[in-house]
Amino acid sequence: MGVSTSSPEKGISLVTVDFPPVNALPVAGWFALAEAVRMAGRDPEVRCVVLAAAGRGFNAGVDIKEIQTDTQKALTGANRGCAEAFAAVYECETPVVAAVQGFCLGGGIGLVGNADAIVASDDATFGLPELDRGALGAATHLARLVPQHLMRALYYTARTVTAAELHAHGSVWRVVPRGELRAAALELAREIAVKDGQLLRLAKAALNGIDPVDVRRSYRFEQGFTFEAALSGVADRVRSSFGKDGD
Repeated sequence: MGVSTSSPEKGISLVTVDFPPVNALPVAGWFALAEAVRMAGRDPEVRCVVLAAAGRGFNAGVDIKEIQTDTQKALTGANRGCAEAFAAVYECETPVVAAVQGFCLGGGIGLVGNADAIVASDDATFGLPELDRGALGAATHLARLVPQHLMRALYYTARTVTAAELHAHGSVWRVVPRGELRAAALELAREIAVKDGQLLRLAKAALNGIDPVDVRRSYRFEQGFTFEAALSGVADRVRSSFGKDGD
């Protein structure tokens, strides 16, 4: 359980998240993920990082139960941890390929939205259930996956979209059966990793430099409204009903 790093092939680092039962990460988990991705990107022998997860789904966001036990401290920690993990993926010195299976919700959108490429299993679904959980955030990253008006509709309704739908929008590179996900992600990473390592790092910096939106600043702006929701009491009111309907 936790975050592990392995080297399945030359030039490729595999960072795997495993927090049973649904990969809802505690505060410490977000910081551990950020550190693992940053360390992988700093390794001069690594030319591509694959971000994957064990279990039923890729990511279910933050650990709501942890926030309910100590709202102020845990909420602050979760917001900082998510910001660091999302930024670590975006700022990783080498390209990051996200391998997504099952559900990718909340914080999971922050991770894949900041990845350089996404490979998904055919059972993968993506969404931001934030409004149903008394929170806000990661619209910055959802907006990198779908057009603006679709992003807003998905955000307001908390509905999800499939891997096939994202593939149609061009944000998912490839959709494969779940059993082929790891191989497909490594195949793309392998194609990237054969390039010159120094040139890849320059390319990553160049592409980040021409992004029209500063994702770190944009996400932190969103988080200010999460705190407002918490301070006003509306977040607690919504969170108190979370799980009562079998969620």
